[in-house]
Amino acid sequence: MDPKRQVKLNDGHFIPVLGFGTYAPLETAKSESQEVTQFAIEVGFRHIDCAHVYQNEEQVGQAIRSKIADGTVKREDIFYTSKLWLTSLRQDLVRPALEKSLKTLQLDYVDLYIIHFPLPVKVGNMCDHINFISCVRMCINLHGWLN
Repeated sequence: MDPKRQVKLNDGHFIPVLGFGTYAPLETAKSESQEVTQFAIEVGFRHIDCAHVYQNEEQVGQAIRSKIADGTVKREDIFYTSKLWLTSLRQDLVRPALEKSLKTLQLDYVDLYIIHFPLPVKVGNMCDHINFISCVRMCINLHGWLN
């Protein structure tokens, strides 16, 4: 990739400066998520952004895998971003949320995992408040697990 189209991160990895977001309204056909993501990769997008809450991870993952299978890109050419949704903002829920996304995507790793909507809420019927700091620490600890 052209160096002018990416930024070097402090860990030595690079992130494309332009990303393709895959959010679509719920009434959008799931097949469209796959089609437009495939097209985005075909025209040169290498940063793909998705999230569990978008409910189209399966189709986005299929689009990425199909472009890998047809030789358009290699997995290392794609910078994939996913997000931790606010209902999983508890230390014991971070890893399962990421694992669920990876399983749905059928990908081995994500390049960037961010907290989607850091709002302090209660999870399910539990009465305890979010320990936001412990959640952030868990995300940091995932770094070694993801590589």
